[in-house]
Amino acid sequence: MHALKTLTCSKMSKRKGKVITDVTTFKSRKLAAVSIENTPDDVNPNHQGIFSKGFAQSATGDIGLIESITLKNFMCHHSLGPFQFGPNVNFIVGHNGSGKSAILTALIVGLGGKATVTNRAMSLKDFVKTNENTADITVKLRNRGPDAYKKDVYGDSISIEHRISSDGCRTCRLKSKSGQLISNKKEELTAILDHFNIQLDNPVSILSQEMSKQFLHSKNETDKYKFFMKATLLEQMKRDYIHIKHTKTVTRQQVERQEECLKDLKQEFLQKKERYENVASFSDMKVVLENLKKAMAWCLVSEKEQLVKQLKEDIEKEENNYKPKENLHLCQTKIIQLEKKLQFSKSKTDSLREEQVSLSEDNLKLKEQVKSISKAHKDQELVYFRALNKLKQSEQEQSLLQEKINKAKASKSLNSEGDSEYAKRQKSLSKLKEQLVELENRCTQLNQEIKNKHQALLKGKEERDKLRLEERNVQASYESKLKRKNQLLASRSNKLKRFGDQVPDMMSSISEAYATGRFLKRPVGPIGACISLKDPSLAVAVECCLRSFMKAFCCDNYKDEAVLEELMARFYPKGNRPQIIVSPFSDKPYNIHGRKAHHPEYPSVLDIITATSPVIINCLIDMRGIESVLIIREKDKARRVMQQGRPPKNCREAFTAEGDQVYPNRYYTSDFSMAKYLGADIETEISMLESDLENYQAQLSRFQLQVNSVTEDIVNMESNLNNTILTLKTTLASVNQVKASITDLETASEDQIDDISSLEEVAQENQQKIEVEKQSVQEAKVELNNHRKMSEDSDAKYSSVRERIDQLAEEMEPLKDEQLKLETECAKHERNLKILENKVKAHEDNIAVMKNELAQREEELQEYAAKATEISPERQHMTGNTKSIDTEITRLKRKIKVYESSHGQQEQVVREYAEALALYREKTNQVRDLRRFIDRLDNIMSDRQNRYKIMRRSLSVRCKLYFNNFLIKMNCCGSMIFDHNNETLSIMVKPPGRDEDGVSDLRSLSGGERSFSTVCFMLSLWEITESPFRCLDEFDVYMDMHNRRICLDLLLELSERQHLRQFIFITPLNTSNLPKSDLIKIHQLRDPERQRGQTEDDA
Repeated sequence: MHALKTLTCSKMSKRKGKVITDVTTFKSRKLAAVSIENTPDDVNPNHQGIFSKGFAQSATGDIGLIESITLKNFMCHHSLGPFQFGPNVNFIVGHNGSGKSAILTALIVGLGGKATVTNRAMSLKDFVKTNENTADITVKLRNRGPDAYKKDVYGDSISIEHRISSDGCRTCRLKSKSGQLISNKKEELTAILDHFNIQLDNPVSILSQEMSKQFLHSKNETDKYKFFMKATLLEQMKRDYIHIKHTKTVTRQQVERQEECLKDLKQEFLQKKERYENVASFSDMKVVLENLKKAMAWCLVSEKEQLVKQLKEDIEKEENNYKPKENLHLCQTKIIQLEKKLQFSKSKTDSLREEQVSLSEDNLKLKEQVKSISKAHKDQELVYFRALNKLKQSEQEQSLLQEKINKAKASKSLNSEGDSEYAKRQKSLSKLKEQLVELENRCTQLNQEIKNKHQALLKGKEERDKLRLEERNVQASYESKLKRKNQLLASRSNKLKRFGDQVPDMMSSISEAYATGRFLKRPVGPIGACISLKDPSLAVAVECCLRSFMKAFCCDNYKDEAVLEELMARFYPKGNRPQIIVSPFSDKPYNIHGRKAHHPEYPSVLDIITATSPVIINCLIDMRGIESVLIIREKDKARRVMQQGRPPKNCREAFTAEGDQVYPNRYYTSDFSMAKYLGADIETEISMLESDLENYQAQLSRFQLQVNSVTEDIVNMESNLNNTILTLKTTLASVNQVKASITDLETASEDQIDDISSLEEVAQENQQKIEVEKQSVQEAKVELNNHRKMSEDSDAKYSSVRERIDQLAEEMEPLKDEQLKLETECAKHERNLKILENKVKAHEDNIAVMKNELAQREEELQEYAAKATEISPERQHMTGNTKSIDTEITRLKRKIKVYESSHGQQEQVVREYAEALALYREKTNQVRDLRRFIDRLDNIMSDRQNRYKIMRRSLSVRCKLYFNNFLIKMNCCGSMIFDHNNETLSIMVKPPGRDEDGVSDLRSLSGGERSFSTVCFMLSLWEITESPFRCLDEFDVYMDMHNRRICLDLLLELSERQHLRQFIFITPLNTSNLPKSDLIKIHQLRDPERQRGQTEDDA
């Protein structure tokens, strides 16, 4: 256990890297700390003024500065150096290939860094110059002041010499200032780096080109955040905390295992203790053993009694549980109510259907009656007008007779012409009467002709109306087929358009709503789009079975239903939206074993469909009961299976291949001719629709021609009828004229031969005739009014019957839907009834099983009581259970056996007891100490995590402030946004001269502006981190001269403020414009040999 604690503590303290902690935990170095409060807001951009104010008299850093570096056979260079670096600012200047980056790489390797850290090679052997065996690197570090590392051993400087062989091996030698070899161990070098706070893998200390490209110049915000975490060592702290947590978990597991072992150790200790304590009590143990056996016997009896008592209580509880029967009764009541509603709905539907049939017969009769009454009305109208004309004619004759009488009275004595004139008048009178007879016959013929033409005109109009009605029906069918064809054409690219042109858009809206989290679970639908058929030839049957469910949607809850209804309102008019079925979604189909319709020849609807989700199957089982609906192709076989004898078990209805619906007691013919949604062959259906459309177009053309022809005939008949009426009027006028002439001639004759008395007699007779004719006209008028009223009544009755027929058809549609819904609900409750009946039966069976078990337990109780009485006649009082007593008996038996085997070895028992006691106490103390250690570690880690978050926030705020301050130097503004949750860092910069809202990220800046912003970010990190030296490789290669000058100002200003640190800047550009100062040292590298040779050739 002690070794375990030591191992855990060593893992906890093992160096995982250079962990940065609170500022108060850093080693005390006499460095001038620069806070953000006293950072100057503006810096003179003139180089000559940066080092002009007393900087030469300020102190330099004491420890960790690079004094010199020397390279030999390193990379492609035979010899470089030694380079003597100044304590503050150093510029390494040279063209490409002169060895600038080689110096930086050698610094990393020379301080013990791995080859992969340099990003220049995968192995150390790659750094050895070609055709050479070894490469040497020598780095000298300053070691002065009170914080020097082993000042008495190393002196004022530490020389680190590395030799790399061509096979990748590395040797390290640490020497003092005098050249004495002090150590060649890597641990000593690590201790030196830790003491000087040199972090080779920290980009704040050494930033190579590859590291800059990977993090700083990356467009990824996550890479910048990683760079910040790596630079501030927060990432290393995070990894250390994770390692500590893992170590703590491992330690806790080990402690738990030791606790398990401690239990066994305790048991062993107790056994030895018992042996020790009971050495002198062997006889007492046997007595106790006998008592325990008696107690065990009665304890078994007590447990059996308790078991019997519990069984009696359970039986009583089950017998008093009436809930299954109540649920069964409620379900039966619900089924009875639904059957009554269904019966009422069926009776109402049957009565409406009977009424519809009766009204259809009455409609035909009324139609014929309307025709006959209309014909009688027109005939009576002719009779009335004839009587009226006859009356007018008699009244004219009466007026003529009255004139004659008046003339006769005035010229009674006069005598006109002779006999010859009288004879002429009689002859003319005879001719006129013959002409009158001909004209009257002509009028009769014209009246009959008018009647016939009028009837023909009515028949023609009736035929035209019939043709127009058929044309409208064909036009409606044509439009329906055309719409269906367009849907099928659209469904070539999108199957959902079969269910409506708006369905694809609605599905897109559902997807968007689900993506935004408005749905708890994504709705499923339309159902027809989610199912497919194993046998496509049964598509019509399945669609007739499912009907409106083909376009329905399924929702998991009522909240999703409300959202779906809101989406549907955008695409469907109110009252014409698809049905929404709410039922909790399940990943597994229902278990329908025992309630599925089975037939050896014919499948159910459930058997022939497949669905994309179990939700669809479960929904159709709940709402339509597809497991109890059979598919029987032929009509005759369907009638025979369902209506001739008892239907198959669990089968409620069946459908034929044509879609006819077959019940045990009724049969409904389908109006479906083709599958609308599940048709597999779209092209065949489109071709059939095109053929139907051509037929409908031909029918429409034919109907149009027929209507035009009949209309033309009607116009001709109306024209002929009008001409005939005009001819009749002309003929009647001729008749009146002839009658007037006859009257004149008869008057003239009568004036001569008749006397006044005879004229008065004729006038009196004519007056009586007029009275009779008036009576006839009045009777004809009354009869005409009766016929008109009868015609209006019959028309009204016919219209009301037609309206009632249409109303009945409308009333029957919701009744049919209600009936289908009631049948589905009734079937669902019948299935629930079977389940509840099974539950009641299971409940009763359970009670019977429990009673049988009770009888068995009572018999066992009697047997146990008899055995216990034999062992101990007096009932024992127990304090424990059978398990504890049995354990005690076993322990005593083992103890007695051990005692018997070790009798006479008392010294050995005492010694074993003492050893067990000591070991047990030692292990107990170790486990307790480790437990305390882990609890304390939990508290420490919790505190450290809080401090870590505070420090991360503090460093982020300081970095932002420094970054903004550096941007102000360039008259820029910007911001840094840290997202610690998502681990991203966004840098936004607005260069000078852009609009107020022109702030953009680094990707939109130019190369120089982006490099300047990157330098500002790097300087901000320098301000908030600690390191004795800082190296920056080719920071200004992408800058223009203006940005480079400003960056140099910032770097030199920072070096002035942080004069205790050393800065090494590598650049291929000219440094002639730098200020003259003893603290700025420029190392100009020679051009590579290939470039020098080219220069000499050019010269």
